[in-house]
Amino acid sequence: MKKTFALLLIIGLVSCGKNKDKQASEPVTDDPNKVLYNQVMDIHDEVMPRMDDIMKLKRELKETVEKSAGLVPEKKKELEQKILQLDSAGKAMMQWMNDFRPEEYTGEDLREYLESEKERVTKVKQQMLEAIQKAKEN
Repeated sequence: MKKTFALLLIIGLVSCGKNKDKQASEPVTDDPNKVLYNQVMDIHDEVMPRMDDIMKLKRELKETVEKSAGLVPEKKKELEQKILQLDSAGKAMMQWMNDFRPEEYTGEDLREYLESEKERVTKVKQQMLEAIQKAKEN
């Protein structure tokens, strides 16, 4: 499972770099679907690098739990909850990336799809940022 997640993360990071290169070379367009697509990808590109933070924080919290034999049960439960929240946020991003298929739509259907995906990726972004913030709290 960890290897699969790591592989997906690497693929995602590589593809993010390619998307940025493509966007930088594309001319400005009046196509509303292209504008919407770019907005969706901007949200993704903004938060995707934070996957590294999620992985690092999960590892640190797991080490804290494992190395602290005398940890108060409430504190241990709190740390485990933070780990689960980070894991869930990371999986949400991977799932969104896996599900994102704008090439399957055209015209008005594409616009509706992209609007929906913009909402989805915004929620994923919020989930990730919240998980990171809570994980950093003592």
